[in-house]
Amino acid sequence: MLDFFFAQYANYPTSEIVLELVGVFFGLASVWFAKKDNIWVFPTGLVSTFIYAYLLWKWELLGDSMINGYYFIMSLYGWYHWTRKKGEVEAFPIAVASKKEHKIAAVIFVLTLVFVYLVYQYFDKFTNWYNYVDTLLTALFFVGMWLMAKRKIENWIFWIVGDFISIPLYFFKGYTFTSLQYLIFTILAVYGYLEWKGILNNQQKQSGEAAVLE
Repeated sequence: MLDFFFAQYANYPTSEIVLELVGVFFGLASVWFAKKDNIWVFPTGLVSTFIYAYLLWKWELLGDSMINGYYFIMSLYGWYHWTRKKGEVEAFPIAVASKKEHKIAAVIFVLTLVFVYLVYQYFDKFTNWYNYVDTLLTALFFVGMWLMAKRKIENWIFWIVGDFISIPLYFFKGYTFTSLQYLIFTILAVYGYLEWKGILNNQQKQSGEAAVLE
């Protein structure tokens, strides 16, 4: 059974296995902190995304490599965005995306699909089914990360779908540790959505009570 899941690592450089495990650890920590609406989502995410940007480029998953480069930049933006305050109150608490933000998300999705398709064509890397899946995942995750940085609850929907698709992708590519990571990501993303939904409901309830008192 173990050979079925981990035999592919027999020929991998030890340094890459260690890097993958470190990336998995910090990736899981980042999603856990995201679920808790904790600012540590970003520093832990920076470590994971930096490692995976390098590894995925070596594994020739160009779209996912670019995702992690993008995650790295958006983590810096999100870190700044989440810490902004109006006095003692968070300037940008958890919220539902506006109609304008939905339109922007749609534009990001389409432009990312086109861009990653052109990158794969340029490098002549459309050689397997997972390259096409990778293109779709890149678009899903680009939108998910943008919405997370904006602290919009819809980000979890994109993470859930993308993480679920990533489980078989990485398993068939031979990266079992990363596949298991995405299985845990999927579970955490479901709980993350429910937890943020609870926080959002409490915010709306408190706002309603404050309006009544005024």
